Amino acid sequence: MAARSSTANPPPAPPRTPDGRYIVHVGRAGPRLWRATDPRIDPATRDALRQALGRARAGVRLARGDPAARAAARAAVDAAKRALGERGPVWWTDGAPDLNRRLIRNTPYAGWWASQEG
Repeated sequence: MAARSSTANPPPAPPRTPDGRYIVHVGRAGPRLWRATDPRIDPATRDALRQALGRARAGVRLARGDPAARAAARAAVDAAKRALGERGPVWWTDGAPDLNRRLIRNTPYAGWWASQEG
């Protein structure tokens, strides 16, 4: 049997809030906001950072049983996510609060999400 390419049928992109600040992750507790990548990052840099993030996540998986390697890999994940704008200071400039990881029902996006579920 031939191996499937991971790019042959990529998963659909998660829903984004109308302002583009968050993607919606639907988990066991309900839909939650996750901060999106800063759209001002040029595509080549964004792609390189996403590749670094993937390598760092793989490093976390491979470092089981080695606390120092696991800590280093987790630090690499954090650095990549900060460079992408998904952690750390917010990338928008209008003073709106960061609602990262909040359940949508507890945010101003609740009405928008309810209209999407239709």
